[in-house]
Amino acid sequence: MAQENAKNPAAFQLQSSSSSLPSSPPPEPVRNLVMVAAIAAGIQFGWALQLSLLTPYVQLLGISHKLAPIIWLCGPISGMLVQPMVGYYSDNCTSRFGRRRPFIAAGAALVAAAVVLIGFAADIGHMSGDPLGKAMKPRAIGVFIVGFAILDVANNMLQGPCRALLADLSGGNAKKTRVAYSGYSFFMAVGNILGYAAGSYSKLYKIFPFTQTKACDVYCANLKSCFVISIALLLALTILALSLVREIPFTGNPDAEGQKQSKVPFFGEIFGALRDLPRPMWILLIVTFLNWIGWFPFFLFDTDWMGREVYGGEVGNSLYDKGVRAGALGLMLNSVVLGVASVLVEPSARLVGGVKRLWAGVNFILAGGLAFTVLITKMANSTRHANGAPSEGVKIGSLALFSVLGVPLAVTYSIPFALASIFSTDSGSGQGLSLGVLNLAIVVPQMLISLTSGQFDALFGGGNIPAFIVGAVASAISGIIAFTKLPSPPSDLPAHKTQAFLPGGH
Repeated sequence: MAQENAKNPAAFQLQSSSSSLPSSPPPEPVRNLVMVAAIAAGIQFGWALQLSLLTPYVQLLGISHKLAPIIWLCGPISGMLVQPMVGYYSDNCTSRFGRRRPFIAAGAALVAAAVVLIGFAADIGHMSGDPLGKAMKPRAIGVFIVGFAILDVANNMLQGPCRALLADLSGGNAKKTRVAYSGYSFFMAVGNILGYAAGSYSKLYKIFPFTQTKACDVYCANLKSCFVISIALLLALTILALSLVREIPFTGNPDAEGQKQSKVPFFGEIFGALRDLPRPMWILLIVTFLNWIGWFPFFLFDTDWMGREVYGGEVGNSLYDKGVRAGALGLMLNSVVLGVASVLVEPSARLVGGVKRLWAGVNFILAGGLAFTVLITKMANSTRHANGAPSEGVKIGSLALFSVLGVPLAVTYSIPFALASIFSTDSGSGQGLSLGVLNLAIVVPQMLISLTSGQFDALFGGGNIPAFIVGAVASAISGIIAFTKLPSPPSDLPAHKTQAFLPGGH
């Protein structure tokens, strides 16, 4: 492998990170992988609440549907900067607590602080002078944006090191790496199920009566109650994992210490990584980029689509609220399918002839599902009851759509990250920074969708369908490229073809 990389300068080499990385330790027991992966349930519980409830919530604070997507720019911007940076520094962290664990602990603490700001934004805004009622609440909006920005930074501090720690604990074993990421995807599904179940239950605030105030109505109080549970779950899982799963402290490579003064700065590492990416990694980034152009409109607007297009409501009225809760139920069903499908990713890949064929196939499922929203919307408009509610057939069809999309989501949450870890292991690169580079292909499309979808939808009547159609087209292209251009990893190839896949191979 060293000879191959010497002959091929295009190999994926992150010099200042990889030069000081120790050789891969032996794989850890499966129970340690499970405990680290379980942190994803706590992360995803809060993320599910964001996806299902926060777009309607910011509109209640006075932000228009057209401007609501701009708020979501916090996530991709922090993901573009924070996750690669955290990955880089965690690769080189020499703390006695380990390389990844300090970042995971700090991320969990920041999530708790951010969730308090978001949940109590209306109360803080009212105490600062915001009016009651439906008027715009500028101070509450400011508190919400600060909390949301901190939450996105914290989520990126958590997710990157958690995934990198799973790769570390897998000891460089490709199959175990894929299984570890499938487990991470499974616990994401568990967190989603709990989060969407909490979001769809309209009387949760009665368990936490202190959440309902003059400035915070029932909908707001439910959101606040959900976040209280979110904090408790995440902190409990994080403390359990960090207490029981130990890392060997990283002391650095003595040969690299003399090079410390000449180390390339962090952003130089990123540009160097992008410049020296081998062809398989570039294709992985392209497929991931297009894949997320498909996913993010659905993540951003799914409950709003249920409230507006399917249930025919407007922000703040009862039909819209029913649609949002139905969307949260749909997302919970989506997560149930996600959990089952996550367990079946590895055997499904063997059944269809490899992970690249599986990823390509489910991208076409995503494209078809997004296109199907057009038919559901037309049926909702033509079969609406006298009270404005959609027919039972439309309700069932929309919930079925949410459920089916759990299958491609399971693959999206596992295979790209596993491939990036396998690529970086083969090239001697740091897991943290390699996964951070992959994250760039996720956050850039999120920025594009956040900046353009609201204005684009407004050109076509203010609904969510135009963004879904763009996502359907991007997903179909992603599937085509994955099927025709993405190389299969070594474990999916016959032994005599494995070398052609490796960075620097022909």
